[in-house]
Amino acid sequence: MSTDTTPEPAEQPQTPPGQPDGTGPARELPAVVQRLWGAAAPRRRGPRPALSAAQIVQAAMDLADAEGLAAVSMARVADAVGYTPMAIYRHVSGKEELLVLMSDAVAAELPDIPDGTGWRAGLERWTRAQIELGIARPWMLELPLSAAPPGPNRVRWLDQAFGVLRPLDLPPDEKLAVVGLLAQHVLGEARVHIESRRAAVQHVRREAGLPERTPESELDPAAIEAANPYADFETALARYADPQTYPNLFEAFATWPESSTTAPTDDDIAFGIAVVLDGVEAYFRRRGALPDDRS
Repeated sequence: MSTDTTPEPAEQPQTPPGQPDGTGPARELPAVVQRLWGAAAPRRRGPRPALSAAQIVQAAMDLADAEGLAAVSMARVADAVGYTPMAIYRHVSGKEELLVLMSDAVAAELPDIPDGTGWRAGLERWTRAQIELGIARPWMLELPLSAAPPGPNRVRWLDQAFGVLRPLDLPPDEKLAVVGLLAQHVLGEARVHIESRRAAVQHVRREAGLPERTPESELDPAAIEAANPYADFETALARYADPQTYPNLFEAFATWPESSTTAPTDDDIAFGIAVVLDGVEAYFRRRGALPDDRS
């Protein structure tokens, strides 16, 4: 018979390699962060319980995927795993901690960035993977900032970004600032895609006289695309920007699209990342962090 002598939610308390126990910042980390890293939960003896924090977190994420973050409650999660709410509280202290665990669990899978990938291509993959994850699971963007402390999975993403930047001769705080800049772009880009898609879906439902909860899968994809609030943005500017009220827009769009010879790619995610990385590259060069071969 197995015994449960390990803390939850992580399997073992973790100490970074090369760092002796008891070293590091003197400030005590919040209890929820310690539990996230498996360092604060009390040890229990006896048979390993059938229910685990991992099961609870997965059920919560399934609920959020299906119905949005607002549907996640301790009662709903308890019902989903087939236990009473009291049983849930033996593994997770409350909804605040549950959101923290969800925030880290959703980042469990790292993007594939092969060894030898250049810093720019690596950061492009790293950034795009986060944007696509946010679009696929919109509830991630609804999590409060208090629910996103540095957990094991999120730190693995950060470590991967530092691996991509390893060849560059920059101090770690500057590398961290660049990673933070990309993370801000991820939030903005993903939010625009999510909100514009939601607006389009709601418009199609209203136009078709369908109930609010009609699944998106039952709607016409072409109608959703056409209903995107940004679909005709440039056309509207070209048509309505008169020279008296909007002289600069009028001049810019006067010959559009005939004058456009280097239009942005239809892949607006790639376009946005490329522009941000152009700025990052310029910064690296100004700091002397890139070799002369512009690699």
